[in-house]
Amino acid sequence: MKNISKIHSAIPYGFEGKIVEVEGDMNRGLPAFNIVGMANKTISEARERVRSATVNSGFSFPDKKVTINLAPADLLKDGSYLDLPIALSVLVLSKQLLKTDTEGKLFVGELSLNGEVRPVKGVINIVEEAKKAGIKVIYVPVKNLGQANLISEVEIRGVETLTGLYQELKHQTAPITLELKNTRPSSSYGPVEPILDHIRGQAQAKRAMEIAIAGHHNILISGPPGAGKTLLAKAAANLLPDLTPEEKVDITKLYSIAGISRDEIVETRPFRSPHHTASASSIIGGGTGATPGEISLAHKGVLFLDEIPEFQRPVLEALRQPLEDHCVTVSRVNYKTTYPADFMLIATMNPCPCGYLGDPTHECKCTENQIQNYQKKLSGPLMDRIDMYVTVEKVENQDLKKDLPDRGEHSVVKNTITGAVKRQKQRYNRDGAYNSSLSSFEVSKLLKMTPGAEKLLAEASDRLQLSARAYFKTIKVARTIADLEGTMLIEDRHIAEALTYRRR
Repeated sequence: MKNISKIHSAIPYGFEGKIVEVEGDMNRGLPAFNIVGMANKTISEARERVRSATVNSGFSFPDKKVTINLAPADLLKDGSYLDLPIALSVLVLSKQLLKTDTEGKLFVGELSLNGEVRPVKGVINIVEEAKKAGIKVIYVPVKNLGQANLISEVEIRGVETLTGLYQELKHQTAPITLELKNTRPSSSYGPVEPILDHIRGQAQAKRAMEIAIAGHHNILISGPPGAGKTLLAKAAANLLPDLTPEEKVDITKLYSIAGISRDEIVETRPFRSPHHTASASSIIGGGTGATPGEISLAHKGVLFLDEIPEFQRPVLEALRQPLEDHCVTVSRVNYKTTYPADFMLIATMNPCPCGYLGDPTHECKCTENQIQNYQKKLSGPLMDRIDMYVTVEKVENQDLKKDLPDRGEHSVVKNTITGAVKRQKQRYNRDGAYNSSLSSFEVSKLLKMTPGAEKLLAEASDRLQLSARAYFKTIKVARTIADLEGTMLIEDRHIAEALTYRRR
């Protein structure tokens, strides 16, 4: 009778996962341990990890020719996810485990040389794929339990050591679950301070930020150095609405795939602030494993580009498609995947290279050519995808001397934003739906204006020569203003305010 073992496992593959069958065969011949099936160097090195972990855990390693096949063979496999199932396959081949001990179960984990099971990234992808395949019992490293348990309707069991797993499969010990084994506390990504109350003056900019956050609109803030542009953007992180359970899963999944978090759950909306020297791959996504970039790590949160003209032009132009489609497709040799990228863009810039163009108290030393070249770094198509533009002025000295309020403004604005978000959810009857995400067809069908508002918008569109995209963006911003007020129709005052945030 053929001595073949088969253990089910899975690996992350982009934003999804792929089931991998770890097949084992043992025959007579010179002792050897071979792994085949499109395995990269990390998986090929699993031979030594598995051999040492098996022996150091008290098991015997067969002195025959052992061949492990990772099926499907045409699927490129990377990482240390398959260490544990490979070790189990060896134990089944050597009859230290029975085939029935592992049937109907899925295993994943990295092995240390002494048999401990270490956490892996992308565990949510693995659990989701196992659930789709109808596998109900999934064994993951104990430090991955918190993330794995975000997926319902499957039984998740934690693994600490190879010996402990063997004892459980033999029903010698009770399984480790989330209730029995505490994971590390959940983490939040984003600044705690400052809050809106810490910003002196800038009433119009605060109002614009309130509208932008409530409707998930992209916003560009321009002004001289020291006017508070960066402070405004960072304060926005504390005004973002709470995450829904579905959004929490998606964001934690992305952070796990990127290797940022293997045992923590993201509880707050992301606030990503890459440096202007960042490459296109780090912003958009890519690398050898086509990992998610900053725009995906900012999914359902904020991507903050401070001094946006200082970013490389190819990087900025690459943002055009994700800003429109809310997703990005990363293609590499033998690898192609699509990541979500539904982020809110907050960008800041100076009016010129020195920053003092139009400032009555400082002389601008830039030439006309320098000013034009600086402002041309932002192309027309990119600027057309920004919903709101606001200019901030230097705060007067008398305003700087005023006492800060006792956290009153922040709470009021946060509650108003929360109410506007709830109205959008009720109107569109789906989670994560904001006014900014509507298509032009949905704008015409779902957003109603008074006759006065329609007339004002038509006149302003002709006078300002708005593009079709800018026309519909104005309506969406006006709808958000109406949601903040709690009114059913878009009125002329809402259109009038929305037009003040168009680029001049």
